[in-house]
Amino acid sequence: MTGTELEITADLVRDLLRDQHPDLAGLAIREVAGGWGNQMWRLGDELSVRMQRMDPTPVLQLKERRWLPVLAPLLPLPVPTPVRSGAPSERFPKLWTVMTWVPGEPLDHGSISRGTHAADTLADFLRALHVPAPADAPAATDRGAHPRDCTGGFENFLQAVAPGDAADVQAVWDDAVAAPAWEGPPVWVHGDLHPANVVVSDGTLSGIVDFGDLFAGDPAWDLAAAWVLLPEGMAARFFARYARAEEATIRRARGLAALKSLFLMLMGQNGDRGFPGGKPHWGPVGRVVLDRVLRG
Repeated sequence: MTGTELEITADLVRDLLRDQHPDLAGLAIREVAGGWGNQMWRLGDELSVRMQRMDPTPVLQLKERRWLPVLAPLLPLPVPTPVRSGAPSERFPKLWTVMTWVPGEPLDHGSISRGTHAADTLADFLRALHVPAPADAPAATDRGAHPRDCTGGFENFLQAVAPGDAADVQAVWDDAVAAPAWEGPPVWVHGDLHPANVVVSDGTLSGIVDFGDLFAGDPAWDLAAAWVLLPEGMAARFFARYARAEEATIRRARGLAALKSLFLMLMGQNGDRGFPGGKPHWGPVGRVVLDRVLRG
């Protein structure tokens, strides 16, 4: 253990299973690349183990344990669903959860060739997710705000852009900042839809993962995925299928897509500087996303 990061090995995962869920301890264990808040391990063919690593509190895993079993039956794509809970112990002083495995390849390692199908699939998924949330649903923390309240982050991220593009990106952001706020009821929002948090197979979207940022609020945070996830030219198809987004919501979503693209580009530049799971290839991914945003 160094600092707040825990060294997690296959032997540790198996020992934890033997201690708390011995009926699962005989299944094959394989490390899944990626992630820094949590480390994922494949468990057999149908399960995974989500290990709290850099996250300073157990809140995100507890949120998934509480709400994913409620939401999963309502959603038209597979999502990871908790099936067993792991308690902190002397072997591992943080939370861990056994969840269903969502098959497919992360989009940051794959591609979408069936753009129309993917646009319709994503729109249907978000229509199903974006329903009014109950009063005890989690509130947003570092996500969920109106773009005007995220200007500090945007200005920091803007350093990832070449000077020649900065004015065009700023114009998209300024339009989002000027857009009216969400006036509808708080709806369920995934909160972190980017290429590493969705999986693809057969050229289209086949699953959504990592609901640690789930909150009730403005759907624009998810609707940014029309540019962040879908191929060039598919945003219009997506919004036509989604059929709920007013002009102001689309303006906020486009600005948030610009913000997310800058984040991906910046993480790509810093991916080899001590971020576990930080990906140098996120830089080119973010550049592609930004190009889609700028083209509308």
